[in-house]
Amino acid sequence: MKYPSEFKIAVLDLYNGEANEGMRCIKELLDQLKIEIPFAVSYQVFDVRLKEEIANADFDAFISSGGPGSPITSAGSKWEQNYFGLMDSIFKHNSTHPDQKKFVLLICHSMQIFCRYYNYAKITKRKSTAFGIMPIHKTKEGRKETLFSNLTDPFYAVDSRDYQITEPNEAKIWSGGGNVLCLEKFRPLVPLERAVMAIRFNDEIIGTQFHPEADSDGMHRYFLREDKRKMIVDKYGEKKYFEMMQMLNEPDKIKHLYRQVLPGFMRQAINSKVNTINV
Repeated sequence: MKYPSEFKIAVLDLYNGEANEGMRCIKELLDQLKIEIPFAVSYQVFDVRLKEEIANADFDAFISSGGPGSPITSAGSKWEQNYFGLMDSIFKHNSTHPDQKKFVLLICHSMQIFCRYYNYAKITKRKSTAFGIMPIHKTKEGRKETLFSNLTDPFYAVDSRDYQITEPNEAKIWSGGGNVLCLEKFRPLVPLERAVMAIRFNDEIIGTQFHPEADSDGMHRYFLREDKRKMIVDKYGEKKYFEMMQMLNEPDKIKHLYRQVLPGFMRQAINSKVNTINV
């Protein structure tokens, strides 16, 4: 078995300088990956929004984070021009180098702007914030998705967003070899379309509206802080706070998701590169 000399990952930080748990979780998962893989794995973080940094297409895989604010009003900004210049170059590379594909995972805000820019779906502001640990329902195609194969249906994930993805352009998604994979929880008393929670755009690019990187133990410690507890109780109520804290500790929910999706995505990307040099 031959191994590549190095596997390079670009982490695209869309948090705009705001304190968050997402970047900590992503870095910890990648640090663990570096220990487990029998060859060199490295990653570099790019502050896409605040510092207008961007990776080039030389990396093997890209993890693009969630982030605050509107995924609509940033259209045309300098950082978005940089960001979609990179995405365009990844699409081009994958179409011209079918044996050297690059992989992309889009999380929450990243998936929203991606869908808006490439016209994969409609992006709108929600009537109320989605916040907590929510059930995510697989579609028929989602039940076939390798990254979700070991998850229950529904599975549970951290959901934190003021915007939503609806009205997927399924003809465009299908034309690229993709599918809508998941929808938000059933809301029988709400006369609104259920938001799309995950899309596979093609074999190499997948996006989730939920946060697969969420680390239950770390988040449990984070929300035990008095300032965070007060923020949640004041905004969402004490019941929501205690429900979330309980679910963070249940092994079949966030703990299970954390071990499945992002590590599975990285295994797919790494195996693709290993298989390329062992043909």
